[in-house]
Amino acid sequence: DEELLKHIQASIMHLQGDYEKLSSVTENLLDDCHQKQKEIEALFQSLERLEKEKVDKEDLLLGMDVKADKSALAGKVNCTQFDASMERLNEMIQEMLSRMTGQEQGWHQLQQQLSEELGSKLDRLELGPFRQQLEEHWRSTLEKIEEKEPGIKADDAAGIKK
Repeated sequence: DEELLKHIQASIMHLQGDYEKLSSVTENLLDDCHQKQKEIEALFQSLERLEKEKVDKEDLLLGMDVKADKSALAGKVNCTQFDASMERLNEMIQEMLSRMTGQEQGWHQLQQQLSEELGSKLDRLELGPFRQQLEEHWRSTLEKIEEKEPGIKADDAAGIKK
């Protein structure tokens, strides 16, 4: 019975260690998630800035109507280049979002595993009745031994219990 208690205590200690490891991993995943979110926000800000600064077709036509020289036109962004840049930026954002989704799924799986682990642990409130049940079983076993061996004194029984 003492070995069972020791085994239970060792199991609880092991589960506590696992819980601490899972907490650390969860914290790291949350930190990564926050960092990725900041990066995505920076990308969106860059995208908004690019959309504000892009060359408008009407501005280009107006500049051509004013017969701007070739050097002035060369300084403006080419629509094809802009579209290609926007497409690359969009691909990068999509890639970041897919990574975030994968990390979020991993985080949810880890959180589910942690919840399952915590659900399978003995609660402190459950340990009291379990201990009482073990003590009652021990007393009844001692009583049975005393009944079978009437020659054993009460002091001897206390010695056996110790």
